[in-house]
Amino acid sequence: MTDLSPAAQAVRDAAFEPWQSTDTPESIAAAALRAAANQVVLDKPAPDVASLKEFERWDAKRFVRLQFLAIAAELESADA
Repeated sequence: MTDLSPAAQAVRDAAFEPWQSTDTPESIAAAALRAAANQVVLDKPAPDVASLKEFERWDAKRFVRLQFLAIAAELESADA
């Protein structure tokens, strides 16, 4: 197997480690989505706004992160 980047390895670990337990496909997919969100769109506080453009970039990234987390939450609620 090829070496994975730390980000890819984190997503892979989140997706496959639960298989050793009784987790469902939905909860495993949710874990992988959360890991991807944590690797790709970090949870950062709002920047000290030097410009509106900087704040808009932060806000757009935060929105993408929240969409990933909403999908994960939906998968987990479907699993219940």
